[in-house]
Amino acid sequence: MTALELRAALRSCRSGFLVVGVLSGLVNVLYLTGSFFMMQVYDRVLPSRSLQTLVGLLVLALTLYAFQSLLDLIRSRILARFGMALDHTLAPRLFDLIARAPLKGLATADRTRPLRDLDAVRSFLSGSGPVALFDLPWMPIYLAICVLFHPWIGLAALVGTLVLVVFTWTTDRMTSRATRVAMEQGMIRSGMAEAASRNAETLAAMGMQGHQAGRWAQANRSYMGEQLYASDVVNGFGAVAKAFRGSLQSIVLALGAYLVIENQATAGVIIAASILTARAMAPAELAIANWKSFVQARQAWQRLNELCLRIPAESETLALPPPSASLVVESISVAPPGTSRAVVRDVSFPLKAGQGLGIIGPSASGKSTLARALVGVWPCLRGRVRLDGAALDQWGSATLGTHVGYLPQEVELFAGTVAQNIARFRPDADSAEIVEAARMAGVHEMVVALPNGYDTPVGESGAGLSAGQRQRIGLARALFGRPFLVVLDEPNSNLDSEGEAALTQAMVGVRQRGGICVVVAHRPSALAAVDLVLIMDQGAARAFGPKDEVLKRVIQPVAGQGRPGAPAAARAAQGAAAVELQQGAAQ
Repeated sequence: MTALELRAALRSCRSGFLVVGVLSGLVNVLYLTGSFFMMQVYDRVLPSRSLQTLVGLLVLALTLYAFQSLLDLIRSRILARFGMALDHTLAPRLFDLIARAPLKGLATADRTRPLRDLDAVRSFLSGSGPVALFDLPWMPIYLAICVLFHPWIGLAALVGTLVLVVFTWTTDRMTSRATRVAMEQGMIRSGMAEAASRNAETLAAMGMQGHQAGRWAQANRSYMGEQLYASDVVNGFGAVAKAFRGSLQSIVLALGAYLVIENQATAGVIIAASILTARAMAPAELAIANWKSFVQARQAWQRLNELCLRIPAESETLALPPPSASLVVESISVAPPGTSRAVVRDVSFPLKAGQGLGIIGPSASGKSTLARALVGVWPCLRGRVRLDGAALDQWGSATLGTHVGYLPQEVELFAGTVAQNIARFRPDADSAEIVEAARMAGVHEMVVALPNGYDTPVGESGAGLSAGQRQRIGLARALFGRPFLVVLDEPNSNLDSEGEAALTQAMVGVRQRGGICVVVAHRPSALAAVDLVLIMDQGAARAFGPKDEVLKRVIQPVAGQGRPGAPAAARAAQGAAAVELQQGAAQ
């Protein structure tokens, strides 16, 4: 989606806006009913003392008021549905933006900000703000009628209009910055609250809650201060505008009385001009009252435009046959989203169907970054990852996802049942496929032992399960649908011996059915089911080849010597880790 597509979403409502424009014209014509009714009463009914004329005028006025009310109701209901239509059109795409923003380095403190921005736009469209905007073009017509009554009355109404225009401009100038800053402070406040909720155990265990509460309170005060300032400005100018309109009506009444005394106008002009002047000022007054929501909607729309430009919609790609033969990594360099410093540099290796690769190395060597690049989560700065010769970007993400299984380091499940999480929330998932994935991951017995089996709710982020259970269900999710490429990032970090045995069997099963399995490992037991090893160090591939060969050729010398130039303690730790890996991999 681009900014042009956002405007296209509004253009899809163009016919409705035209209808609202026509209705606004009719409503504003009917707004003249009160002015002309009073003028006719004073100029015709009272001098003639004709009850028939009074009754006829009253019936006509009441009929016109009824039509005015009906048209105004229809206009409001159409505008409310504009907001709903816009939300229906844009909400799925905005959810896509929220999900993809962290992958582009655009994650913010308030991850749901795009949806809040859409809410601000929808609320404005559904409120009385657009009514004021549709009524504003009729102000010159009201002023022209005032001039027809008498030039002085027209001049008074024109001066009043200009004063309200100045009020509106000043309101915009004084609230734009405050509204923008309040939004930024609100994002910080929401982000801190979310982080506190996510890390509640850490805060409680280490006595950090009071300190974090102080930081949050400071952010909250900044947010409320800016909100209060913007509210004070809008309410202040709204109150002044309301008082000014009342004063202007009195001035017009006095001016009309003077003109009647001077025989330059009829008595009916006094009341009619007063009502008409108030009507002419009403759109500007309503615009001032709704200016805060208008500014918020305008800024929200600009932010949505910017986000859509930075994260364009995925283009349609030609459907490719499912991969079944190879994974080739061609000199890839990878950087975290939003940065340009490569964490993985010039890594290359080929894998064929039925092979398993273990990626090992010290912490911060680029193992997890490489895993993310293999599944297309992080794009490559240079080089390509190819499945059966086709680069990953030749598949759409939804299509590629059916051929890939991925288990990240930090496993989070989604609110729903165990079955839904294993099935990746596919609405058409077959029960047999769900059970098959659970059996391949060795978790079927564990799942059926839960209170409601596969229908057991896992809670928000899987909070209802232990870390080991989440990791094993995450493995089943990765295996669902028999994907060709399965990438596991430290899959045994929370597993007991039974879980590790199930993990090894699952990796063997992927290879036996002709898939490719890649595992990032610190613990040696994870290497039992692989036949190839890639050693990463400082973002580069130091060795690649058959497991026994690489471990004998590279890790064993390191175990005896440690990394050249490393401190003695570090060399000893490297040696111990190398021996452990070698022994574990040989098991």
